Amino acid sequence: MEPTTRSVLSNGLVVLLREVHAAPVATFWAWYRVGSRNEVPGITGISHWVEHMLFKGTPTLGKGEFSRLVNRHGGSWNGFTWKDFTAYFETLPAEHIGLGIQIESDRMTHSLFDPEEVESERTVIISEREGAENNPEYALYEEVEAAAYRVHTYRHAVIGYKSDLLAMTRDDLIRHYRTYYTPNNAVVVAVGDFDSQALLARVREAFEPIPAGPKPPAVRSVEPPQEGERRVMVRRPGGAVPQLQMAFHAPAATDPDFFSCLVLDGVLSGFKGPGVFGGEAMGVRSSRLYRALVEQQLTVDAGSSFRPTLDPTLFEIGAALRPGVPPERVEAAVLAELRRLCEEPVGAEELDKVRKQARAQWVYAADGVSGQAVLLGSSEIVADCDYLARFLDRVTAVTPEAIRRAAANVFAEANRTVGWYIPEPARVPEAEAEAMVHA
Repeated sequence: MEPTTRSVLSNGLVVLLREVHAAPVATFWAWYRVGSRNEVPGITGISHWVEHMLFKGTPTLGKGEFSRLVNRHGGSWNGFTWKDFTAYFETLPAEHIGLGIQIESDRMTHSLFDPEEVESERTVIISEREGAENNPEYALYEEVEAAAYRVHTYRHAVIGYKSDLLAMTRDDLIRHYRTYYTPNNAVVVAVGDFDSQALLARVREAFEPIPAGPKPPAVRSVEPPQEGERRVMVRRPGGAVPQLQMAFHAPAATDPDFFSCLVLDGVLSGFKGPGVFGGEAMGVRSSRLYRALVEQQLTVDAGSSFRPTLDPTLFEIGAALRPGVPPERVEAAVLAELRRLCEEPVGAEELDKVRKQARAQWVYAADGVSGQAVLLGSSEIVADCDYLARFLDRVTAVTPEAIRRAAANVFAEANRTVGWYIPEPARVPEAEAEAMVHA
């Protein structure tokens, strides 16, 4: 990757610029240090809802104007919310990167929260929530995370809970926006075909007049050590096959053991990539979970997930069972693989394979200006620029013994939460059942 210029404006805004002259395109991102991590019961889902509202226009660029301008200049734009952050972007021909600067500086302080639009988005988001609830895998995931986290706000679903979505007010949304959408709580990132010095001047002109806000409330909750296995069971009609999910408390991105766990995830189900959203795993068919579960005809798929986060997170494992396979047999097979990792160092050949996957994923993740911007912005939020600068060196430095120690710490029995989704036969309405009997 090309060198990155990091600046901090007088109002606290962090600016990351990276020149990439391979093509005449550029991308501009605004990252805010707010997500479901910053929510409490009663307003869960509010960060995601505010994200939706920032697409509704400002006094100078009304509803639909953002989209019209970006499309007219041949660009694309979007936004998303996660546990640690909310992000927005515009990717455009390089000569029009100023449009991204204009949009993001405008909606940092001037976004409209029209009452009718607030109610319209309430309907949209509740529909999203209900759709997620109907997905067996998601329904189990939410139960497992809520059981694994007793204290920390990572337990809250990004989409929020339905009762909160029904009760939240426009004033709640505006208060959240005013609290977290300030330059001192934001990072802007630009990657592409531009001159960094000239672009920094344009960023200063657009953003530096925006006053810094009060320091947002700190997240004080710290998840205590888990003292015994926890289990959850979801039983409902629907869903073709049973699902297994396991969650283990694991280190944050800045923890010394983070990279050992990242390589451990690669051993189990293929290396996913350096970013917070990972990527499509490489080497899945030769990974341990695939060989132990899918090749043995126990499950139709299986995988693991471990992501860089600001606070300690969860190392997660999931599988969808083949019809007729006893759930206990699948769980025993997973635990046997985890126990082997705790007791036996990974072989040199297998470790070298994961390192090669990591190098390849690094290249793929940095292919294109948007991919690089995601890495830069998310890393600044959950860690620092050093996380990226030394990423491959730290992956390569992980030893078999470090992997074994990390596995022993993370996969301890007292540290795990196990969840099962068990589909049940569809319930027949009473009147319909009586008619069937009489027929």
